[in-house]
Amino acid sequence: MKRILSAALAAVSIAAAPAATAAGYPDRPVKVIVGLTAGSGVDVMARLVGAKLGEALGQPFVIENRPGAGSNIATRFAATQPNDGYTVFVATVANAINATLYKQLQFDVLRDFTPVILAGTAPNVLLVNPSVPAKSVGELIALAKATPGKFTIGSSGTGTSPQMTGELFRRRAGIDLVHVPYKGGPEATTALIGGQIDTLFAIASTAQPQIEAGKVRPLAVTSKQRTPLLPNVPTMNEAGLPGFEAVTWFGFEVPAGTPKDIVDKLNAEIGKVLAMPDIKEKLAKQGIDAGGGTSEEFAAYMKDEFAKWGALVKETGMSAD
Repeated sequence: MKRILSAALAAVSIAAAPAATAAGYPDRPVKVIVGLTAGSGVDVMARLVGAKLGEALGQPFVIENRPGAGSNIATRFAATQPNDGYTVFVATVANAINATLYKQLQFDVLRDFTPVILAGTAPNVLLVNPSVPAKSVGELIALAKATPGKFTIGSSGTGTSPQMTGELFRRRAGIDLVHVPYKGGPEATTALIGGQIDTLFAIASTAQPQIEAGKVRPLAVTSKQRTPLLPNVPTMNEAGLPGFEAVTWFGFEVPAGTPKDIVDKLNAEIGKVLAMPDIKEKLAKQGIDAGGGTSEEFAAYMKDEFAKWGALVKETGMSAD
């Protein structure tokens, strides 16, 4: 009886314990879950921001890389962590694509996480092998329409952001490009340089060295504005596809149910970091435009991205299961 009573009192005590609040937060290290490998653009961003947060808040923000399964391993892990503010997850455009691409996920990003802030965006760039006689997007579309199925488009893998950007381009332009998937971005870029494929969407920062060396030709970037990395390359909108936007984005989230004052504190502190001139400069060198804004704005942005990529996955009939 005493054991039963003690257990009952303990349960009441736990239930009555006040939720974690921003007062005194954080008082121990915070783990930041990243679904990509160390050295990737997302990882670099997380480490830059995490270091500054540690300085400002007096506790380390420790990066944990959990790559694999298109970031699903990291997402599943983060979704199961306590909602006390001591787990932060870096969501990316991959989550928006995977939500429909995978039919049996054990989590729902829009349900299981609370958005904190958009950390940044990075444009893709449409590249062609120099042997392709197209100097503009319009010329490429005209060539592809004149010879359906002749030209190939590579990607860093089925369901990846570059491949989905290519699918969006094919459908918006009304052209037939044969998709050739590779194991990753470096392999696809090597194939483009070698002439094994004709076109490719790649992250602008990754493609910049090959562009400057004349090994590939850029036709347009996929962001709303031109990127400082490639100031002479037009946007897809300027190149004749109005409203075309397909960027790699990433932002900070916490498990659903995390107290709002902690979410607000993280939003404010991360926002300050992203606005720092040295951080903006370092991110720009990675091809990343620093983000910002409110939690609500990031939530709305994510919903739009999930809807856009989800509709495209359904149209193509793609599945990773």
